[in-house]
Amino acid sequence: MQTDSAHFPATPIALKMAVSIGIGMLAGMEREWSNKDVGIRTFAIVALLGMIASVIGLNVAIAAFVGVFLLVAAMNTRSILADRSLEITTSAALLVNYLLGVLVGLGHIFTPVAGAIVMTMLLAWKTELSRFAGGLQPSEIRSAVLLGLIGFVIYPVLPNRYIDPWQLFNPGDAWISVIAIAGIGFVNYVFLRIYSTRGLYLGALFGGLVNSSATVAELATRAQEAGMVAQTTSLCLITTVAMFARNLVLATLFSPRSLSATLVPLLAMVIVAGLWIWRDHAIQDKVPGTLTLTSPISLTKVLWFGVLFITIQVFGTLLTRAFGSYGMFATGIFGGLVSSASTTAAAATMAMHGKISPSLAGSTTVLTSLTSAAVNLPIVWRTTKNSTVVRRSTLEVGTVISMGIVAVIVDRIFQFSELLVRK
Repeated sequence: MQTDSAHFPATPIALKMAVSIGIGMLAGMEREWSNKDVGIRTFAIVALLGMIASVIGLNVAIAAFVGVFLLVAAMNTRSILADRSLEITTSAALLVNYLLGVLVGLGHIFTPVAGAIVMTMLLAWKTELSRFAGGLQPSEIRSAVLLGLIGFVIYPVLPNRYIDPWQLFNPGDAWISVIAIAGIGFVNYVFLRIYSTRGLYLGALFGGLVNSSATVAELATRAQEAGMVAQTTSLCLITTVAMFARNLVLATLFSPRSLSATLVPLLAMVIVAGLWIWRDHAIQDKVPGTLTLTSPISLTKVLWFGVLFITIQVFGTLLTRAFGSYGMFATGIFGGLVSSASTTAAAATMAMHGKISPSLAGSTTVLTSLTSAAVNLPIVWRTTKNSTVVRRSTLEVGTVISMGIVAVIVDRIFQFSELLVRK
């Protein structure tokens, strides 16, 4: 136990006292506003107690924690005798508040302050959190658990190295791409669930970030049901733009230097698509209809994406070894027919390990994005069966695809991206 005054310099102790009291008052004010018996003064004093006890010594901190626990027990006993209720949330907040004070006494600042802010947010958002939890579907809870499983349980135990003598398969690379896609899908499911009531156009935007072909198929059907066949082309273009953005992020995430080859072509295609959308005057607030939401993360889809990633990466490596850049281009085109996200992640991962150049990975990303955009056209044709919409879709999407092809060809001829990478 430290009792010598030399061990308690005035300035650091004063700072710790101020921080601990501020932490206690923050949560205490929220409890005061919620009309609880335990309010701002009690919380501030308990946090101050934790700080002083930890400065004095471990034994005192433990004894003080027992005292806080007895205080909580007495508070709940009084509450039970008064109205037969328990102050579970306030009791937990008081115990956490004491531990935050202990951390302040030990010299920590960020952790206790951040902890106090988060705790106060959780206390203040009681209604919102209850409404959110009550509206959750079992499939959404399972998807959140699955995302945590693949990200924090499975990934750490996988070897992050090539396990075959031909240097073709790295389990860690394959699984981190699965995590990226699953995470993007889950986040955009949340956005789609929140904003889907505003119409099909937000559905096109958020859905395109997950699966452009599936989104176009469903949007085209719903547009037809809602009497919005004329807007099908614009919905398809918005979905395509979202898919371009997703692939650009994936490529940059795994191979930042590939941005030099992906940014200009994809940006050019986005501009052309945006001009067509603006010309059609399609985005209106009064647009009806929503998307039917399925499970944000499916184990089958996750495993299927992993299989596609491995297959594309293996064949891409073999074709590149045999035919050079043309083999990788072929991989990008055929991979885009199945999954442009898988192809993008595979190409960027190969660039990350030096198997192909970053510019080649970027060009492959553009080509697979183009192929994926082209796949959407037959879906629109089959669904709408409207000659006017078919002609307009072919013209507008075809223009976007042509712009991308020209950008890639010009880049490969003049090697602009290679020069940018070298700089």
